[in-house]
Amino acid sequence: MIAGRLSRSPYHHSSMAAASAVAVTFAVPAAAHTTEGGIVLLLPTAYYITGGTIVVALTFLLLLFVPARLFHCLVRWRKRLGNWPALPPLIGSSVSFAILVVLLTAGLIGSRDPLANPLPLAIWTLFWIALTILQALAGDIWAAINPWVAPYRVILRLLGRSADGEPLLRYPGWLGYWPAVLGFLAFGWFELVDPAPADPERLAFAVVVYTDITLVGMILFGERAWLSRAECFSVFLGFVARLSPLQRSGDARMLAFPGTALAGASPLPLGGVLFVLLTLSMVSFDGLDRTFWWLDLGGINPLDFPGRSAVMGQNSLGLLAMWAVLSGAYAAAIWLGQRLAGSVVDAGTAFGAFVLSILPISLGYHFAHYLTTLMVNGQYAILALNDPFALGWNIFGLEGRHVIVSFLADFDSVAVIWKLQAAAVVLGHILALAIAHMIAVERYGATRAAFLSQLPLAVLMVAYTLFGLWLLAAPSAG
Repeated sequence: MIAGRLSRSPYHHSSMAAASAVAVTFAVPAAAHTTEGGIVLLLPTAYYITGGTIVVALTFLLLLFVPARLFHCLVRWRKRLGNWPALPPLIGSSVSFAILVVLLTAGLIGSRDPLANPLPLAIWTLFWIALTILQALAGDIWAAINPWVAPYRVILRLLGRSADGEPLLRYPGWLGYWPAVLGFLAFGWFELVDPAPADPERLAFAVVVYTDITLVGMILFGERAWLSRAECFSVFLGFVARLSPLQRSGDARMLAFPGTALAGASPLPLGGVLFVLLTLSMVSFDGLDRTFWWLDLGGINPLDFPGRSAVMGQNSLGLLAMWAVLSGAYAAAIWLGQRLAGSVVDAGTAFGAFVLSILPISLGYHFAHYLTTLMVNGQYAILALNDPFALGWNIFGLEGRHVIVSFLADFDSVAVIWKLQAAAVVLGHILALAIAHMIAVERYGATRAAFLSQLPLAVLMVAYTLFGLWLLAAPSAG
């Protein structure tokens, strides 16, 4: 998709893309968040919204007629694909950390343009968007390339300690997932509210601070405890990996029904529950915060958007409100479902058991919301890596190429993009319903009790399907 000669002003291309993307909510953390303009969707999306919502509702009703034993079989079904030796984490981490150092250097001394500097493009496009999708498709890639494992083990060696030894401190059980919750909330605020999250120098500083915190936490509490509970990206990507149809057992790679690893997981504590709900709240608010409706609440003309600094207070409260409303609705749905099913299990345990079924919805929104970002900024990322320090290098031989955004101005291409986005949202909700029902069948056994326990949650998911499809179609400022 990269062709021709690279423009001297990457912002010019980003503005053209935002103005021509008449069929999508164009959300670009490294670019569109810094541009202006209005986008009005002109396709007949009411048919897709209505149809998608009906499909999700009918899927839940059909689950009533599926024998419980089939769900038991799906949860346990595995097909061995052979032995695929895993990449030693120390090798993958060393390479990943070296790349991170190069990117941070580029962020500090490279181009000030976030569409020409590889650091913002690598963080917001390749890591946050692309790696999350790959993690759901191919399994736990992040565990093999986590950039903090290698430097942590080097530090341990310098301190005369072993990675297999006891950590300096025992990770407190009461701390649970709360550090990951705070870390992910800070990440969400930085992406959605901070006025310049794509500024290379500002982003480099944030990454260095987070790296320091992570390494200190690992040194104090140990690699396994900190990465599995406190480091927000390892926690998030670890949950996402359970959605993958490719699961690992030792050196063996197994094929499973997508999401069954979630159905067999232990209930999460309150911190873990709120973490999962925060992942959905973030991507949902990232679609809401530039809609005409939201900006009008703050008295802002969306066709004359003054910039992110004008809505920092409103968006800070909006992000927290989205999280609070979704958490309250989820808690109410679970409590009511337990009452309808006549369950003797306390609602707190059910609250932690069913929340993982929310993850397919988060992933569906993630794909739909960031699809055009990936298609455009992915090209910018390749070009930026071709000359990471703005020194005239031509590493990949791409000098003279430019980013193509013409597919965003073509009706047929735009229609295909919208259908992919709508399909991702609907399929995410359908998979979420199936996983929630698998969890219910595992807990209740009888299909009727499982159905009743999930009825309020299904109503919530259907409503959220309508909301998600509306977000994709709603007019939004650039």
